[in-house]
Amino acid sequence: MQLLEATDKNIAIAAEVIKRGGLVSFPTETVYGLGADGLNPIASAKIFEAKNRPSFNPLILHIALIETLNEIAEWKNPNIEKLVSKFWPGPLTIVLPKKKIVPEIVTAGNPTVAVRMPGHKVALELIKLSGCPIAAPSANRFGQLSPTDAQHVVKQLKNKVDIILNGGKSAVGVESTILEITDEKIYLLRPGGLTLEEIESVVGKVETKVHSAAKPNSPGQLPFHYSPLIPLKFLNEENLDEYKNKKIGAILFKNSSEKNNFAVERVLSPKGDLREAAANLFAYLHELEKENIDIILIEPVEETGLGRAIMDRLRKASNKFI
Repeated sequence: MQLLEATDKNIAIAAEVIKRGGLVSFPTETVYGLGADGLNPIASAKIFEAKNRPSFNPLILHIALIETLNEIAEWKNPNIEKLVSKFWPGPLTIVLPKKKIVPEIVTAGNPTVAVRMPGHKVALELIKLSGCPIAAPSANRFGQLSPTDAQHVVKQLKNKVDIILNGGKSAVGVESTILEITDEKIYLLRPGGLTLEEIESVVGKVETKVHSAAKPNSPGQLPFHYSPLIPLKFLNEENLDEYKNKKIGAILFKNSSEKNNFAVERVLSPKGDLREAAANLFAYLHELEKENIDIILIEPVEETGLGRAIMDRLRKASNKFI
């Protein structure tokens, strides 16, 4: 494993690794990805092995040019053009019928493929130089905390990846929003870094769709995910009482706690800004994971805007410990 600064020279070196069928972790605006040649089934299989990811959980193909979308997916719905022209590059993934060029392992046997154009110059340059769509889930062990800086990747994947490109902290901090788009309808599969309100301002009402956890057609649909190694539960009176004699690490939304004697405390956004809170969420969970504490209690946030994505991640993280 090489940890390299994301210079032009090192991005070019990483692109050669992708071309040879290797694994590269790279920064995006959402979280760090673990990438391989998305049209090479053997290379893509290495992603599942490195993450210990179940083979039924599909990957997202990352592209740098809109023309590539036409090469890998079928689409007719005119709202797709509205969405990609408005929100790409950015934290939006769309699920569309796939073309034969896309390997079955990437889509986990589904007839659809998830596609995104990341809003990060390092990611875009890596994709362009690699000459292929890059299949990339988050660069973490399956089910564990998503990485929002290069050291998080080092901690979890170590020598399972050939190169880690260090591009600093992820600006958004939660994964992309995922939409499934049919000829006539648009469904929200996973809330993420692009808010539902922003999407509906462009295309109107979006329906929510839940796929079977046994056969998801995009990432982020399993009942538990994004979990720290230390148990995590929501901060409420019941849990405060249950763990009153334990060492509690608390993550609060905007106000520090004076009445509770927490062993460790983090505040997601002193200004009460959901974007700042989302950007800090995984970073603070990584920090508390290293503390000598018994439990992480985290304050719920209002489920509007990015609050939907934050609460989605926290529910799935806490489900592991129910």
